[in-house]
Amino acid sequence: MPRPPLPPFTETTAIEKVRAAEDGWNSRDPARVALAYTPDCRWRNRVEFPVGRAEIEAFLTRKWNREHDYRLIKELWAHAGNRIAVRFAYEYRDDNGQWFRAYGNENWQFDAEGLMELRLASINEHPIAEADRKFHWPLGRRPDDHPGLSELGL
Repeated sequence: MPRPPLPPFTETTAIEKVRAAEDGWNSRDPARVALAYTPDCRWRNRVEFPVGRAEIEAFLTRKWNREHDYRLIKELWAHAGNRIAVRFAYEYRDDNGQWFRAYGNENWQFDAEGLMELRLASINEHPIAEADRKFHWPLGRRPDDHPGLSELGL
């Protein structure tokens, strides 16, 4: 089933695709998120290399079981044809209550139906004090009026 917007991407449709991905990840629903990828999608995520929806869903399940109060912001960096580059940041706390902020870049490649067939992620994170958190919205979709990465100085 097609997942619009479809490539080739314009700046407007690339921004729509990035926001759709952010919204999906902020749902923290591994099964829902996995449907945005081709059945044989390949990932590079730190030291893990999931292939296919089942492995992606399992990866996301493990991730969100240990990353509590997860909130993510993505921002378009560049686009061309069927490819989009994004930068992102997310905040979460671990089982001990320690907060973290992770920063990263992703390169995405889509098939003609708008499903992601390749995701290459580079991610760094560091502990932060709870008082240093910047992502303050109820769990789920980031409100339209909440600042993005650039507005937050990230």
